[in-house]
Amino acid sequence: MSKEITSRSDDYSQWYNDLVLKSELADYSAVRGCMIIKPYGYTLWENMQAALDKMFKDTGHVNAYFPLFVPKSLFEAEEANAEGFAKECAVVTHYRLKADPQNKGKLIIDPEAKLEEELIVRPTSEAIIWSTYKNWIQSYRDLPILINQWANVVRWEMRTRLFLRTSEFLWQEGHTAHATQEEALFESKQMLDVYADFVENFMAVPVIKGSKTANERFAGAVETYCIEALMQDGIALQAGTSHFLGQNFAKAFDVKFTDKNNKLDYVWATSWGVSTRLIGALVMAHSDDDGLILPPKIAPLQVVIIPVYKNDEQKNLITQKVNEIIKELKQLNIRVKFDDNNNMRPGWKFAEYEMKGVPLRLTIGARDLENNMIEIARRDTKEKITLKFENENFDFSIINLGYLKLNENINRKIEEDNSNIISLQNIIKYTLEDIQVNIFNRAKEFRDAHITNANNWNEFINLLDNKTGFVNAYWDGTAETEEKIKELSKATIRCVPFNAVEEEGACILTGKPSNKRVLFARAY
Repeated sequence: MSKEITSRSDDYSQWYNDLVLKSELADYSAVRGCMIIKPYGYTLWENMQAALDKMFKDTGHVNAYFPLFVPKSLFEAEEANAEGFAKECAVVTHYRLKADPQNKGKLIIDPEAKLEEELIVRPTSEAIIWSTYKNWIQSYRDLPILINQWANVVRWEMRTRLFLRTSEFLWQEGHTAHATQEEALFESKQMLDVYADFVENFMAVPVIKGSKTANERFAGAVETYCIEALMQDGIALQAGTSHFLGQNFAKAFDVKFTDKNNKLDYVWATSWGVSTRLIGALVMAHSDDDGLILPPKIAPLQVVIIPVYKNDEQKNLITQKVNEIIKELKQLNIRVKFDDNNNMRPGWKFAEYEMKGVPLRLTIGARDLENNMIEIARRDTKEKITLKFENENFDFSIINLGYLKLNENINRKIEEDNSNIISLQNIIKYTLEDIQVNIFNRAKEFRDAHITNANNWNEFINLLDNKTGFVNAYWDGTAETEEKIKELSKATIRCVPFNAVEEEGACILTGKPSNKRVLFARAY
């Protein structure tokens, strides 16, 4: 079948690429290192974006938009930030092309159209935003500023992979300004909690929260907080970061304010962001050799209904009933599709929606309609259940719950309804909720089983080479040791977990004293 993908055990990297392409999330672009996000993938991003945007607004943030281009002089103003991104910058030097007199039909750069100052295509927006905040902030009454923008950025990557690392990608970036250090620290930690909440409760991916080491911090940050996730191949992926910038950018751009005591001080800042790389995390954390497995909360489609019929008369009868079901499902805000396309057989459709990770599939045939029956298939467990209902409205008697073979969570929800009749739409609703929980629990069990302590160098290397996942190990706290470990093992300190236990130990490389274990892994 053309939809077959490489198995994870044969080649995990190729499995990922196959799945992204064949599930129609994205495609390669004519521009090296860039990608086309296809409608199915973009709908997934829109659902993620909508959930995050609400969470941002619920915490007091508003959206704005800032220019794509940053004057080179502004970009250079915060030295650490400029140096950190310098190797990834795309630079605009001219503003016009002209016809090539030596080669008809071709264009060349017009040498007379050279910009007075080069423009950086934003790799991040701190420079352009803080140069703007200078004009907006004079007094403590102007603070805080809580702004987020949804945008694209360009980081000229040499080795790219769809969603995980592309030269251009979509993201959101929050940039806030505060009157005190305490407010800014609270903001940066609050937004990390927002990210963790979203990734765990919408994407169903468990994360570990912690701080980055000085070597791994965002360029120009005083502290970088992060959430780290583990993929099915035992490789880590950074799922979100929030940065306490201190007064670094305020000093670089001379952003001062008069406080309540009429004293002039520099503003305190944060920035935070997540990107379309989260779609890559979603694919790798849950999916299998048959395709995507998507959590219902953000899946582009939550339910697909596939009819089975032999003639137009049967199709019309099924369509009439399915339209009633769809109306009821939409009243519950369930995203549903009725695939009555005559060009593809039901078996092809089953494989197609399995590949696309639609959480729940309903199948109804002409005979099923006569007998008030319908088949429900879950994507996460691949369990199929044929339900026989009490009447033509597809209501199910609670007396016959045993026939459903539904799990304990769903049965409990049905019992809470305190009704003798359960509707099909409620069974679907409860099943979708259970799929969401099951996907998270399965990923968490995998993650927890792949966090291992290492007490010496040999254990550390063996665990990494066997793709065990996260390795908890002692580190002596020096940047030199951290760099040496990275050089020798290709593993980085993913974070110093917030819940790390303080205890005496010896660094796995140097043997010097250490007071806590940190989380190492090889990472995307």
